Amino acid sequence: MIVAERVAWKWDAWQREVLAYKGNMTLRCGRQVGKSECVSEKACTFALDNPGTTTLIIAAAQRQSALLFEKVRGNIDRRCELEKKNYYAEPPTLTRIILENGSRIYSLPAGRTGYFIRGFTIDLLIADEAAYIPETVWNAVIPMLAVSRKARGFGFIILLSTPFGKGGYFYNSFHDAEFKAIHVSSEDCPRIPKTFLLREKDRMTRAEYLQEYKGEFIDEWNQFFPTDLIKKRMTFIDWSKENDEKMGARFYLGVDIARYGGDENAFVVCELSGKKLKIVKCFTTNRVSTTDTIGRILEIESVFKFKRIFIDDAGVGGAVTDLLMERLGRKVMGLNNASKRVEVQGEERKRGILKEDLYSNALMLMETGMLDIIHNRALMRSLKSITFEYTADKGQKRVKIFGDYAHLTEALVRACWCIKERGLSLYRY
Repeated sequence: MIVAERVAWKWDAWQREVLAYKGNMTLRCGRQVGKSECVSEKACTFALDNPGTTTLIIAAAQRQSALLFEKVRGNIDRRCELEKKNYYAEPPTLTRIILENGSRIYSLPAGRTGYFIRGFTIDLLIADEAAYIPETVWNAVIPMLAVSRKARGFGFIILLSTPFGKGGYFYNSFHDAEFKAIHVSSEDCPRIPKTFLLREKDRMTRAEYLQEYKGEFIDEWNQFFPTDLIKKRMTFIDWSKENDEKMGARFYLGVDIARYGGDENAFVVCELSGKKLKIVKCFTTNRVSTTDTIGRILEIESVFKFKRIFIDDAGVGGAVTDLLMERLGRKVMGLNNASKRVEVQGEERKRGILKEDLYSNALMLMETGMLDIIHNRALMRSLKSITFEYTADKGQKRVKIFGDYAHLTEALVRACWCIKERGLSLYRY
């Protein structure tokens, strides 16, 4: 007897449907509707009712898969307490549960490409925040279900996520007859106050609210970097200089300095090997002094020995750029959204490089497959936030590019400018 029959009063109608269904499912849900509670109960029931099965819980990051895993363990603990029976064959660890009936439950991050979770034969695969898992992972994990599907009649997939734009495996699952698709809006959840949702609707953009709370697949019609393209170019999760640096590679740093009163400085490291670029590291710092920012750049410079450091030298960034030039010389280049400092025949001048030049260069690199990007949710959010509109300026039609979470993207487009710099030969050597 499944738990849904014993405690039906606690489940919404769609949750009872999930608990009762046998087969592939994809759950597109708004925030805080109870998808993790429901799926963790289903995983617990599946493992206990089907001896000798293997359930694998994955997510883009270990933290996310661990949260769902802990809920599964909590459900098993409650079963043990209520039924006065120990269902565990051995004490559970942070990533593994072995039950007395021979069933196993694992919690693992997806890794770079799913390579480190190859080798399992899976009866039930649960992918939490599936919209954020790199596309290359699915090529590794889906074949792991084939043996179970043929030999045991299982091999089920459960995808659950808040949407993140159109495109990718999770998005495509809603157009796949092999999946039972369930869509749940936060507005339909009786546990979320309507007043809270009204405040969120006022606080967020329309697209953000539709995605986060209505559970809609949203791509702004004027989104500069299409979500599907972002997901395709985010081809790896982890990178270390010791293990992954390409022989003969050059490194470049793009920096976006927070404006007066701004919250975050952004740093993006790019590896250039031949004509292939790779965004290998990105991070932000919050409300720090100019001295701290300079120190942070010098610290990362000591590790990567950058060929060039491109800084947005508008506003506060100008002081940072000037001080770093004194320390590091010509490798530090001011690159703002209107012009760039260059040295021509020993004299410093400005050469026009507009914001659309920076952004169009990065977009071209993504579209042609010349740029691979580390899978980072903050960077993904930043790229997706960039929109554009056409404006008239002195009779000329121009593109205005902007975003409400643009700082990481601003750093990225500067790091990517290294490909243009080498081709334009703007510097004396």
